[in-house]
Parts: sequence; structure tokens; C-alpha cells
Amino acid sequence: MRKGLILFLVCNLLIIGFLVNFLFTLITLLFEDCSADAIHSVDIPAPNSQLIDSRPQLIPKIIHQTWQNETVPEKWRKAQQSCLDLHGDYEYQLWTNEKARDFVVKEYPWFIETYDRYPYPIMRADAIRYFVLSHFGGIYIDMDDGCNRRLDPLLSYRAWVRKTIPTGISNDAMGAVPQHPFFLRVIESLQTYNRNWHVPYITVMYGTGPLFLSVIWKEYIRWGTTEEGRVRVLMPEEYNKNPWSFFAVYKGSSWHSSDAKTIFWMGQHWLFLTVSGFSLAITLYVTGFWIYKRLHLRNANYAEQPSPWWWPRREAAVGAGFKRLPKHEV
Repeated sequence: MRKGLILFLVCNLLIIGFLVNFLFTLITLLFEDCSADAIHSVDIPAPNSQLIDSRPQLIPKIIHQTWQNETVPEKWRKAQQSCLDLHGDYEYQLWTNEKARDFVVKEYPWFIETYDRYPYPIMRADAIRYFVLSHFGGIYIDMDDGCNRRLDPLLSYRAWVRKTIPTGISNDAMGAVPQHPFFLRVIESLQTYNRNWHVPYITVMYGTGPLFLSVIWKEYIRWGTTEEGRVRVLMPEEYNKNPWSFFAVYKGSSWHSSDAKTIFWMGQHWLFLTVSGFSLAITLYVTGFWIYKRLHLRNANYAEQPSPWWWPRREAAVGAGFKRLPKHEV
């Protein structure tokens, strides 16, 4: 019994260890508040403040956006125009499907096979934003994010992303200097995370989208970074919650399918689901251990039952001239 029990416990510990190791980053994301790298309200000059001109400009004045072609849908033209009107001195790059693919072929040919084989167009739109930020630097803005004020104060950080709800960071607005180590890590990780989970929303989110970016970010900051490699986080209040915030969100979510409703519900109830998951795991563990003990005791009781009258005992069989058999064969 002791050897069987030890084997059972070791197997369970190995399974638990594997699951914890596999899910460790996702678990720690649930408790990440981004406070260590947050861009606080006090750090950002008010619109039109003279303090803006005294800040260093590290990120180049380039705005990147993506769409299928040059014809932007009517529902997003106002958002696009708001950024153009406020940033006449910025270079503007609209990365169409054709232009984006040509860029990958020319600058990152090792990635073109993965790029072409993405099952959903939004995954290519996600990927290209990481590559252009890593290559050119600048600020990427989703089409459904309009500009509420000039983005100049954000140019003084070497890299920034924004915090999202319920946890982690988003990829709809972000900026960086060229060749920032974080975005180099991001584009290097894209092939590793390219898996089909057979649920479109999860495949996109964990393959190229915000969840993918959050996992890479969490692993990137786990052991600390230098000041040059630091990634600052724009908090919700400075993103779009106040009149002085940088962005104004327009109608978007052009790629979400029906499975997204379930995922959104899970995101809103993540604490309940986490507790329920652990409770279920403990219940299954206890049930498995109980079943193991019941089976083991039954086998032990069966082995201790006396042999029937017609089965010769070991000593009698030997005395009668039968060949001595090993104990385990009697």
C-alpha cells in the first residue's frame, strides 16, 4: 500500500506541477495591476502646457494604422481624421493588406510563411503592428480609437502600452522607439504562439492579440528591465476616461464572432471562474484518491481470503511430491 500511495501522490504532484508551470503567467496576470510601470496623471502635462516642449522626444513622430485597403469604412473616418487633424506634423502610415505583406517579404522573409498561414485576417493585422513598431518606431492606433488631444507627451517614453480590463495590456494603442527590446521579443515570439485552439476568439487573442501581448509582457518584466528597456503603461484614466485623456473610442470590434460573448462573460466573472476551477480540481483530486484507496483495499482483502478446500496448500503439495513452486505462483 505504501508504494502505491507514494506513486499516486508523485503522479498527482507531477500533473499539478505541469499545470502550474503551464498556466503560471496567466495566473499571475490576474493579480497584475501595472502600478510598477504606470504612467501616472501627475507625469502627463495638460493639453497645451508649456511643459510638453521641455520633455525629450524619444519616439519618432509616426502614426501607424491598418486596414484592408485605402478605403476606410465610414464609421471610422471621423476617428481617423481626428488623429490626422491634431498631428499635421506627424508622418502617417496606413498599412493595407498589400503594403503590409510586401513589407514582411522585404524586411522579415523568415516570417512570411507564418504570416500567410494565419487563419484569420485580424491575426495579420495584429502581427504587422508589432513589426512596424519594432522596425520604424512610432505610435500605433486602432481604427476605432480617435485622438482626443495631441500625443506629444507620450513620445518621451521609450515604449508604452495601455492597461486593459479585466487584466493585462491591450494592443490597440501603443508606441515605441525603433528596435525596442520588448517589441523585438514580441515579434520573435509570434511563431511560437501560432496555434489553432479551434475557438476563433481564443486562437486570435492568444496567438497575436492582447492576451498574447500580455503574456509576453508579463514574462518580459518578470526579472526586471533596464530603464532603456522599460515598458510604461498608460492607465484607463489617461486612455479615455477623462476630457484630457489621449483617446476617444469609436464603434469597433470588426472581427468578433459569436464565441466572443462567452469569452467576454468569462472575463467579467474571472474571479468566480478561477475559484470554481480550483474547487473542481480539488474535488477531482480527492475523488481520485478515494477511488484509489477503495480499489487498493478491495484487492488487499481479496488477497487475504483463504483458498478453497480443493486447492492444495503449499506445504501439502510439496509433501505429496509436487514440484515446489515459488511463493508468488502458489
